[in-house]
Order: sequence, then structure tokens, then C-alpha cells
Amino acid sequence: MRNTLAGATMNQDSAAHDKGDFGTAEVIARPPRLFLAALLLGLALDRLLPLRLGTHEGGPAHWIAGGFLVVIGLALATAGIRNFGSAATPVPTIEPTRTLVTTGIHGFSRNPIYLGMFLIYAGIGVAVRSSWMLLLALPLIIVMRYGVVGREEAYLERRFGDSYRAYKARVRRWL
Repeated sequence: MRNTLAGATMNQDSAAHDKGDFGTAEVIARPPRLFLAALLLGLALDRLLPLRLGTHEGGPAHWIAGGFLVVIGLALATAGIRNFGSAATPVPTIEPTRTLVTTGIHGFSRNPIYLGMFLIYAGIGVAVRSSWMLLLALPLIIVMRYGVVGREEAYLERRFGDSYRAYKARVRRWL
């Protein structure tokens, strides 16, 4: 069955819908928790094992750059969350996806919420000049890519089939 809801493309698998068996992506952890864990670990490591990379001179430049990244990240994440809300599909990865959202911000990036989270994380790291937070971004990217995004993509492909494959071919994962 194919419907349009609040400007979002919606595909529902009628067999799964009849059974009430939508399943979930079974990600390794909820993404906000992964970002928070990396942030707290980075801040703790900055205190316990200070690592100074690059220049750490005073001035407002790091606050301005970090603030800019945070604002852009908040805008992207908020747009993605609102887009899901308009399509009546849940944001949390522990709930079944009801709708394949392909319009709005999701017409430019398949993962605007995660992209926003990365920009917020990087912005905080830059603002507080946390070398460890910035270094931990690489393992965080790997965990997100394979433990969250990869599993979500496999789930969406099972759930929405050709519609998701066409969307994936048309829209980039990040930018």
C-alpha cells in the first residue's frame, strides 16, 4: 500500500501491517546515548590524561566556531525530527518505522538527525577545546556507521524493499 502523509512518502508492507510485525533495526545502542558516552568519555580523558593538539591560545574563536557547528547541528537534527513527526513515524530506533520519509530534509540527506548530532558533538569539542573528544569522533563515526546506520539501512531495505533502494540510490547518506 502506498500513501502520502504530510508531504512524506509512505510505504506500508500490508503483510507485515496485518500481522503487526514491523520489527526494529536492532541497533547496538540508541544514538543519543552513544554521542553522550563519547562526549563524557572525552571530557573525562581531558581531565585524566590531558592531550594538547594544535594551538590552545585564548580568544573567542573556538567558542564562535564551536557555537556555529552546534547551531547548524541543532537545525539539521530538529528538521529531521520534525520531518519524522509530520510523517507520523517514530524517531527512536527502538520503535518500528511506519513510514519511509523521503521528502523535506530527508530529500537531501538520509541521516540528517545523525549528521546534526555529529555537528553538535564536534561543536562542543571545538568550543571546550577537547582534544580527546575530537579524537574519539573517529571511533564514534565507525560505531554509528556499522552499529546503527548499517543496521537501520538493512532494516529499511527489508521493510520497504524497492522503494528504499530507489531512495538510497537517489539521496546521499550524509550530504
